[in-house]
Amino acid sequence: MKNVMESSRFKINVLLILMTLFCFSLSAFRYYISDTKVFLFLNWNLFLAWIPLLLSSFILAFSIKSKTSLIFIIIVWILFFPNSPYILTDLFHLRVRNEIPIWYDLIVILSYAWTGLISGFISLNDIEKRLSDYMNRTIISGVVVLFLFMSSFGVYLGRFLRWNSWDVLNNPFGLFSDIVVRFIYPMEYTKTWGVTLLMGIMLNLIYFTFKWAGTHPEKELQPENKSLNGLEQF
Repeated sequence: MKNVMESSRFKINVLLILMTLFCFSLSAFRYYISDTKVFLFLNWNLFLAWIPLLLSSFILAFSIKSKTSLIFIIIVWILFFPNSPYILTDLFHLRVRNEIPIWYDLIVILSYAWTGLISGFISLNDIEKRLSDYMNRTIISGVVVLFLFMSSFGVYLGRFLRWNSWDVLNNPFGLFSDIVVRFIYPMEYTKTWGVTLLMGIMLNLIYFTFKWAGTHPEKELQPENKSLNGLEQF
């Protein structure tokens, strides 16, 4: 029990829970003071951002080995993963309101966005760990880059076209149509690819910065040390 409580993953989970409670308290206080529900929707968005982390934690905790089960869970994970960076786009809702100072609202949105983003990054690193049983490091890095660009495309679908993760079941043909037409006629949807490209680059730079920031040069010289990065310690 002591070893579990001292592990990096346990500590980061505790911090994420505390950050989530902090976010909830910010929105609850805002609602109490202003008697408006302006930012209560952020709690739902953060719940959706937690789903990828719960799925990836499930994969590691139960050591899922079956390729069929693993592929199924990762597909579901991909559908929900864009919800983690999606909260960054809720900055669109930041504006001056009479009842609450704008600096408070900025802290509210940034707190939710940070918690959602970190939850997503940790879940992505979990997926990396599991894929390492089947792929080499170079291929995994390419898959991670692809996942982050797919996530950016998902953020575009959610923010600008208002599609949700569960619309894969609720309205698959409508969702499929909106996706396919953008691949067939890419030049007619420059906004789609502009958002996808730029946000994808941003997410990749942030993710790999966190990933490599935890790499210690002296440890890289020790081949027996299997901890390649800071995130993997979780």
